[in-house]
Amino acid sequence: MQIIGSRASRRTIRYSWLAAPLVPIGVVAALLLGQSAAGAAVAPVGLGTAGSFAVLAGSTVTNTGPTILNGDLGVSPGTAITGFPPGIVNGAVHDNDGVAAGAQSDLTTAYNDAAGRTPAHSVGAFIGAGQTLLPGVYKASSSLDVGGALTLDAGGDPSAVWIFQVGSALTTNSSSHVILAAGAQACNVFWQVGSSATLGTGSIFAGSVLALTSITVTTGDTIQGRMLARNGAVTLDDDTITVPACSIPPTPTPTPTTPTPTPTPTGPTPTPTPTPTGPTPTPTGPTPTPTGPTPTPTGPTPTPTGPTPSPSPTRPSPSPTKTGPTPTPAPTKPHHHRHPRPAPKPTPVPTTIPVTG
Repeated sequence: MQIIGSRASRRTIRYSWLAAPLVPIGVVAALLLGQSAAGAAVAPVGLGTAGSFAVLAGSTVTNTGPTILNGDLGVSPGTAITGFPPGIVNGAVHDNDGVAAGAQSDLTTAYNDAAGRTPAHSVGAFIGAGQTLLPGVYKASSSLDVGGALTLDAGGDPSAVWIFQVGSALTTNSSSHVILAAGAQACNVFWQVGSSATLGTGSIFAGSVLALTSITVTTGDTIQGRMLARNGAVTLDDDTITVPACSIPPTPTPTPTTPTPTPTPTGPTPTPTPTPTGPTPTPTGPTPTPTGPTPTPTGPTPTPTGPTPSPSPTRPSPSPTKTGPTPTPAPTKPHHHRHPRPAPKPTPVPTTIPVTG
């Protein structure tokens, strides 16, 4: 980071070469202390009803060319608004009515709030040219010139706030650029100007200008913010001014680290059925004997009508003794001789004839 002082202070450097070794140490220490203090949490400036106005003047509003205002346009206590059309107002126009008067009252309150903040760091007459500023309250005792690129770094905090207190005039150089980085939002940037503000041609600007006197926005400027003049005029020339809206990131739902308690039932507590823990009881009385007579079949016993089957013998019966004559043995098969032998004659068996008489 680098804070660049006035041109007059540069001329004195060549006469202070004897103190040159001490300068880097002092500059680094001052920047570290200043940036550390500037990074402290700062509350935004409350604009009240003036917050809806892209342009609010005290005396007159004059426009040239196709200026576009994305927000309200108003003047109070003056009554002159010229140049719309060709200018376009995407909002309401309040020409010295009650709304404009109330907005001017809220603007005065906001101006005094911004001017009364305790500055955390003093800046020289020039800022920008590649410089980066952390959130905080910065004070320029006299005029302040913004040139080149000025980066406002929120460090990932979308609620970070910058308040610039300018003792007299605020000026931006042509083609200067205020860059919002790391979550910075234009709705949280405020320029409190002790006299008048002038934005150079082709400036890209961020933040709301709260000027005590007048504001001049030259040709072709693009502004995320508001041009609010308490007592003087606001002059426009082919510009685009958009009222910024702060976006609030969703709050992550914390994950509970403790177990979820079991809900207590609201109805009557049911009585649990007791489980027997002892042995199953054995009946001690005598076993009951049936007292009725045993039923006897009343029908006749069926008699089988077929022959009684003989049991199959379990072993062969002995062969019966033959009582008749001994059978003649079968002739033996003759051998193959030339002359077969004659068959033997059977021996007659005498038959006994019983005598009767």
